Order: sequence, then structure tokens, then C-alpha cells
Amino acid sequence: MRATVNQGRRTFLQAGAAAGGGLAIGFCIPGTARIAEAAGEAKLNAYVTIGTDGKVTVVCGQSEMGQGCHNSLSMLIAEELEVDLKNVHIEQGGIDPAFGNPRYIGFKAVGGFQATGGSSSVRNVGVVARRAGAAARFMLVSAGAEKMQVLRSECVAENGYVIHKPSGRKVSYGSVANDAAKMMAPDEPALKPRSEFKIIGKSTPRHDLPLKVTGKPIYGMDVRRPGLLTAVIAKCPVFGGKVKSFDATQALKVPGVKKVVQVSSGVAVVADGFWAAKKGRDALAIAWDEGSMAKVSSPDLYRSWAELAKGPTAAERLKTGDVGAALAGGAKRVEASYEVPFLAHVCMEPMNATAHFKGDSVEIWASTQAQSWNQHWVSQLTGLPPKAITIHTTYLGGGFGRRLESDYVLDAVDTSRAAGNVPVKVVWTREDDIQHDFYRPASHNVLQASLGPGGMPTAWRHRIVGTSILHYFKTFGHFLRKDGHDPTSTQGAGDYFPYDIPNVLVDYVNNNPGVPSGFWRSVGNSQNGFILESFVDELAHAAGKDPYQYRRQLLNKPIAARLRGVLDMAAERAGWGKPLPAGVHRGIAAHFAYGGYVAQVAEVSVAKDGNVKVHRVVAAIDSGWVVNPEMLKYQVESAICYGLSAALYGDITIKNGRVEQSNFNDYKMVRMDGMPRVEVHILEGEGEQGGGGEPGTPPIAPAVCNAIFAATGKRIRKLPIKPEMLRA
Repeated sequence: MRATVNQGRRTFLQAGAAAGGGLAIGFCIPGTARIAEAAGEAKLNAYVTIGTDGKVTVVCGQSEMGQGCHNSLSMLIAEELEVDLKNVHIEQGGIDPAFGNPRYIGFKAVGGFQATGGSSSVRNVGVVARRAGAAARFMLVSAGAEKMQVLRSECVAENGYVIHKPSGRKVSYGSVANDAAKMMAPDEPALKPRSEFKIIGKSTPRHDLPLKVTGKPIYGMDVRRPGLLTAVIAKCPVFGGKVKSFDATQALKVPGVKKVVQVSSGVAVVADGFWAAKKGRDALAIAWDEGSMAKVSSPDLYRSWAELAKGPTAAERLKTGDVGAALAGGAKRVEASYEVPFLAHVCMEPMNATAHFKGDSVEIWASTQAQSWNQHWVSQLTGLPPKAITIHTTYLGGGFGRRLESDYVLDAVDTSRAAGNVPVKVVWTREDDIQHDFYRPASHNVLQASLGPGGMPTAWRHRIVGTSILHYFKTFGHFLRKDGHDPTSTQGAGDYFPYDIPNVLVDYVNNNPGVPSGFWRSVGNSQNGFILESFVDELAHAAGKDPYQYRRQLLNKPIAARLRGVLDMAAERAGWGKPLPAGVHRGIAAHFAYGGYVAQVAEVSVAKDGNVKVHRVVAAIDSGWVVNPEMLKYQVESAICYGLSAALYGDITIKNGRVEQSNFNDYKMVRMDGMPRVEVHILEGEGEQGGGGEPGTPPIAPAVCNAIFAATGKRIRKLPIKPEMLRA
């Protein structure tokens, strides 16, 4: 097998024979492991194959959690390969460094870094996939030209054939796949220009929808193995607490319960089914060592953060000009404090994983976003080398960042080992899921601004005090600065500041009371987008200006051009300034996150009892060139639903170290009758391709809260929005 290496493109392409015949194109990312050779045959773990029957198979290392990345990557390869999308079959890849996500190359904690998050699948891995498809097309055309004994320059690829244009003769990909496999992959495979796209940019039905309707895809909950047992784990209700002692006598009397074993996270009840395991857990008698967190409650946390916000020092994230002098000399000063709560992820599929520890190896089946991190932490737990740890990725019933964590996978491995090296599926209940999450960080925020002539801001100061994701997510611990600055906590507040204000200071005080924090859809943008866009709205009203036009005036920096574009589109499509039905009011917000620029206009009414009704949301998104427009719209709609649930209901509160919420009765989500009509408009910018799954979440809360202010004159500075805040 021969291969070319292209350092400039940051991609290695290799070609070889597919198992059973045909052409295989492998690709991997510099910084990850090279594609290996075994027994004289190419072992292409990240690849596209074209079989002798013409069938195209794509093996994808990215996790499919409803965002549609498998469909989009299939479209990209079908486009470059010049084949009918119907003839492209996609398979979920296993764990392999060759699947390393280019977005995470700089993160050195775990080699390879196969993970799905940050709206990165299509915009990063997609480039690699296109090159693999383009390389295969080049080689197939070359092989076809040789077979027909014609010049390559006279041949084109079309619908799975190599066609000789002058004569009209053609050969199928399948008939030349073996010959193409003997050729060298090109250094610089020419990608098709956008003007020639036939598949990319067109709304295409998802290939997995018929399968999901008929229940065929395998999610983590669906895994079945010979001799499989099911386990439910009793975990200390207080964060950081441990087992002091336990009595399994009554649990072992429950029909179906096989074993009760202590594991790292608590006590596991192993049974022949979920219900027996749960009943066994209910019957356990456990004494807990609750630790220091047993004295921690939410009101105390917020009071302590408010005091910390008054301190003289903090870790600076963004500093321009002299904020102190500008605040002192401003014609008008505006100040406000904002609070955002901890939030759970509540994926539709609660956490679960299946593992079979075999002594010298372990096999895992999990709905995970982070194959590499799981492999790393399982290795740490068991002492096994990474190569002895096999991970099978199932479909994910939602991810939202929760499945970047490894706790539920470690539960399964630990229980399998403790139960005697038997295959075990660990299942979390919804209560487990809500009360043992890695929560979106809570924070207390103090903002100050001064307004100069014409009401335009001359200074902006934002201090953030709260918990840190990186403090708990040790894989990324090296990104936590010595001064305590966590870039995920200031994301959306200081990394991209679009408004043209001459004096700006954004700083951060890291304080971790012991409540586990984790990545949540759009991460820091979700809370900081709400705070930034709400406070800009406050400034507009303090200046006596229209909130939309005020933003337009402030978005005049070059980096803000695309954000201004979606702001204009959302306002225009929503009919900003035009009359609405009596009692309905508009709010607007715009935000940039993960490569996507989004603006939203919310139409809202507030009843006398304080209940909020969101009637309509108009969204505009610019994520650069788009693979599947309909899929992008679905992503934005999903992001709005997720963010709206958080704005209206999301609130994880702590009492005596325990999460007070337990299920959807007290941790509510937007239901069908509460979901507004959503319109999504796509503005294809000329810049780099951006994300689709995360950028739509940050603007919805401020758009709704700004509409509430327009309706009632009451400013929402603490989420969630509660009726008692707004009762007449």
C-alpha cells in the first residue's frame, strides 16, 4: 500500500484494497495515530470504501445523537464521489485514534481525541470526509480511463460511472474499484466548487428516519448480550458523599436479584432485569458519610457569590481602554445584577451503558459523545492498556454535552468487574439522571455601563462569579489558568464581543462549592448570551432607543458584520415595528457561538397571573455554506425548544447538599402545547462554515425576556422566569 502525506492540509489520506475487494480510502488527522497495516492488508479504520458491486460505505467515528451528522457526512462524500446518495451506506465506527476530531487536536490530555461536541462534526470532520471522497473520485476516474485506454482528461465521474465524454463510453465504479485500489492517493484532491454542487445545499430527508419510526436503530438501552444482567446503583444523595456501610439482606430477597456489590460510585444491585434491580435498590439499607457538602444550600451559594463579586481582583478575560475612568465620566450610568441557575441535561434517554469486563480486556456498548475520554478513564479505573478497551457506540437518545462525561460508563465497567466479570447493563432512572448530573454552571453577574452622547455606551463592565466546568472535567484541566480563569465560563461574554464600545472589562471569579459542573448545550454562551443581550436591551431603553436599531448602531465593527446580517434578517422577517395583536409584544436578541451567527425575535404575551406565552419565534442563522438546509432548521428549532425550556422552567436547586428536583414533575420541559410557532431563515454567509446545533440556544432566553419587558416594564434578571415575578 502506498500513501501520500499532506501536512499543509492537516490530513493524511491513504488508499488500499477493501476487505472483500474494492477501493478503500482512509483518512486520519495529524497528531492522531497513523492508519495501520496488518497482515499485508490495509487496515483503514476511518474510511470510505467502494465495493466491486459499486456500493459505497462510509464508516463514521462521530456519534449520532439526533443532530444528523451521519446524514450530512454521507451527503458530503456522495457529492465529491459523484454517486447517488441512496447508494451510500453509513456505519458507526468503533474507537480508534484515526477518528480524532480535528477540533480537538490541540487538547493533549487524551491522544486521538475521538469525540462529538461543539457543533464540530460537519464543519471539521466534514472537510476530511470531502477530501476522502474527492480522492476516491480521482482514483476511480484514473482507473476508468486506463481500462478504456483513453486520456484521463477526457473522462468525468457521474452517478457512479466513469464516462468518456468524446465517445460516451462508460465503466462503473465497481468494475474499476480493484484497479483504483492499486493507485496512490492524491496529495491535493480537488474539491468541487460550490457552483457544481448537486447534493450539498439541498434539503434531503434523513436516511435514519424510517429506521427510527420502526424502532430498528440500537440505542444504549436496546443493547442485548448473552447472559446480560441489569444493575441499578444507589448513589449518595449528597455530592461527594460515600458509603459508610450497607445491609443487602432485604435486597437479596427480591425475586430476580442476583448480587449486591459495592462499586466506586455507590452500591450496585445486579438482577435479571431493570425492575428487579430497582426494587432491590429500594430495599437496601445504606448508611452514608455525607461529607462537607451536607451543609450547602443554594441561597448560601448565591449570597457568597454576590459577596465575591465585590472583591478587588478577578481573572481578566477581555480588557480594552480604561473602564474605570469611562464609568466615572459617563453622562448616565446603568447597573444590574443577573443570576442564572444550575441546569440539568435531561436527555430523552437517561444515562446507561453495558460492559463486560473479562480480566485482561473489557468490551463496552454505550451511547457516548466521547469515545477517547471513556477509553482513557476506563484505563485509569482498571489498569488495562487502551488497546484492551473496546467501545461500541450506539445511537444516542440526546447528548447536549452530558454524554461527554464518563461516569455512567465507569459505572458499567466497575459493576461488571465487581459482579464477577459478567456482562452488565447499568441503567439510571430519571431521578438518578437529574440528581447526579454534571450541571450547567450557575453564576452571579454584575454589570455596569456608562452612556455618553446620544445614549451610546462608552464603557461596559461584566464580572462573572460561579462554578467552573474545567475544575471538574479533568480531561481539559490544563486549560484552567493558574489565576482560576475558565474559558468555558466566560464564553459568550468576552471571547467574542461584537459591540463597538471603546472601554470593556470582562472578568471572572472561580468558585466551586462542590456541585459538579459540565458542558451543556452551547456551554458558557447559554447563560452569558442571556446576560449580555438582556443588558444591551437595558441600555437601549435607558437611552430611549429602539432595541433593534440600538444594536444595529453598535454592530459596526468588521467582526460584527455577519451578526448584523442575521439581526436585520430576523427583524425584517418578524415584521419588527409592525402592529401585533393586543397584548403581544416583541423582544430581540443576537449571539455568536460555535461558528454560527443567530438572531431571534420572540412574540410574547403575559397573563394577569404572570404566566408567559411565547406565540412565535423568528430566527435567522448564518453558518456559512450549508450542507442540508432542512436539517439546519431542525437544529435551530431544537435549540430554541431546549433554551426555552431552560428559560421558563430550568432550575436545579441544592438543599443540604442534595438536588431538590427529581423528575419532570418538578423539572419541567416545554410541552407541545407550550411550543411556539418557529420560523427559521438561513443566511448563507461567505465565511467559514459554522455550527448548527449549539448557536440557536443562547438568543432565545434574552429575546423572550426582552419581550416580557416590552409587555410589562419588568426586567427579568434571574432565571427561570416565574409567574410570581410578573403578576399584575
